[in-house]
Amino acid sequence: MKVTFAKPETPSQGAYAVGVQEGRKLSAAAAQAEKATKGAVARALNASRFKGGKDEQLIVLAPQGLDVSRLILVGFGNPAKLTALDCEAIGGRLVAALNHAGDREGTIAIESPAGSTLSEAEIAARIAMGARLRAYRFDKYRTKEKPEHKPTLKKLTITLGDPHAAKKLFDPLDKVVDSVIVTRDLVSEPANVIYPETLAREAGELTSLGVKVSVLGEKEMKRLGMGALLGVGQGSERESQLVTMQWNGAGDSKAKPVCFVGKGVTFDTGGISIKPAAGMEDMKWDMGGSAVVIGVMRALAARKAKVNAVGVIGLVENMPSGNAQRPGDIVTSMSGQTIEVLNTDAEGRLVLADALWYAQENFGPSLIVDLATLTGAIMVALGTEHAGLFSNDDALSEKLTAAGKATGELLWRMPLAPAYDRLIDSPAADMKNIGGRYGGSITAAQFLQRFIQKGTPWAHLDIAGVTWSDKDKPTIPKGATAFGVRLLEQFVQREFEDK
Repeated sequence: MKVTFAKPETPSQGAYAVGVQEGRKLSAAAAQAEKATKGAVARALNASRFKGGKDEQLIVLAPQGLDVSRLILVGFGNPAKLTALDCEAIGGRLVAALNHAGDREGTIAIESPAGSTLSEAEIAARIAMGARLRAYRFDKYRTKEKPEHKPTLKKLTITLGDPHAAKKLFDPLDKVVDSVIVTRDLVSEPANVIYPETLAREAGELTSLGVKVSVLGEKEMKRLGMGALLGVGQGSERESQLVTMQWNGAGDSKAKPVCFVGKGVTFDTGGISIKPAAGMEDMKWDMGGSAVVIGVMRALAARKAKVNAVGVIGLVENMPSGNAQRPGDIVTSMSGQTIEVLNTDAEGRLVLADALWYAQENFGPSLIVDLATLTGAIMVALGTEHAGLFSNDDALSEKLTAAGKATGELLWRMPLAPAYDRLIDSPAADMKNIGGRYGGSITAAQFLQRFIQKGTPWAHLDIAGVTWSDKDKPTIPKGATAFGVRLLEQFVQREFEDK
C-alpha cells in the first residue's frame, strides 16, 4: 500500500473519509460532503449511534452527489485530548475498513481542529504511520486464497493544507515502520527458514545501511568460554551464532555506545525438559528479542541517528538429541561463573548470560537493555498488555517507561531484591538456572543481573506476552507485533539525540 500526501481536493473515485469531532461536530471537509450529498451526512448521523468518538466510524455507501464508492465519517474525538497514538489508531482502523470493503483507493481529508495540540501535518503523518502499520500482512507462503480475504487497498491519499510539511514529518516515521515490518517478518517466519545461520545472514543485510556486522561461530565462542550459550544449542544440528551490529552515528566516535542485547532462540522445544506438544509451534517466535534488536539497529541506521549503538544477539536452536544438554549439567559462562542447569527449558537466560558479558567486555556500553521472550510467568503476572521491566537503575526505568507510553508499547516495572536472588543459589555451582515455582520472571531477571558488571545501568524487558498478538489491534494485525522496536527507537531519540 502506497501512502501519499496532497492538497485538499474531493476525490472522484475510491473511498473518501472525512473527520467528525466529538458531539458530531463536522470538519470543513465533512461539511462540504454534507452539502454535496444534500443532507446525506446528517441523515446518516441521525439514523446511527455515531457520536464522533475517536474509535468510531460511520459508512455511507455510494453517496449521491459524490463520485466515490463510500463516504466514511471518521471520529476524531475531543480535539484537546487527541494524541499522536490516537491518530495512528485512526489511520489503522481506516485501512482495515477499506480493505474489508474491497476498496483499491482511499482518501482522507485532514485538518487540525481548534483546541488540538497537534498540527495538521503531525496528524497527517501519524495517520499515515498507523495506516502502514495496520496494512502489514505476512502471506508469502499462501498460494490459494479467496478473493474476499485478500487486502485490496493499493493507495491511501491524505489531503491537507501543507502536504510537504506532513511528508517531512512522515519520512523518519516511515523508516521506523520499515524496520517494524522487517522485525515482524523475521518473527513470523517458520523455524525451518529462520535458524541461527539464516538469522545471522538477515542481520548482515544491515551492512547496506552502514552498520558494521560481525558473526562468531561455535569455535570462536568456545575459545571465549561461552559455555552457557553453547550448552543450549549443543543438541541441535544448527550451529549457534553470536552477532554484533555497530552503528556509529554520534559526533564523537569514541562516545560510549548504548547497547541492546537480544535472545535469539530460533526454536525452543525445551530441550530434554521438553515442552508439551500443544502450542509448541509458537516457539518459532522465541527469537523475538533478537529480531527486535535487528529492527532497532535498522531503524537507527536508516534514519541516520546521531548516536553510537551496538546490538548483540545470541542465536541458538534448543533441541533434544543424544548430544543435548541434560538437567543437572553444570556449565561455565564467559564470565567465569558456573551454572547448574536444572531445567533445559530455562534456556534463554543462559544465552543472554554470555551475550551480556560479551557486550560489556567488548564495547563498554553506557547502558544495556536486553529483550527476551523469557518467561511464561510474566504473562501470568501482566497478561498481554505490558512487558515486564526489571532494572538496576531507577532513571533508566523511568525513561524506558516514558518511551513506552509515547509509542503505545507499555512497560510495567517488576521488583528485584536480594531475597529473590538467594532463590537461585546452588549447592553445586555459583547459581542454578531456575528458582522454584514462585516469582519465575523475577528470579530469571535476578539470574541475568549476575552477569551485569558493577556500575553498568541495565534494564531487562521480558516481552513473552507482547511479542505475538492473537487478535487484530488498530495498528497491529494478528501475529508478530515487533514490540520494542518503536519503544527503543523513541528512547534513543529522546535520551541521546534531542538533548
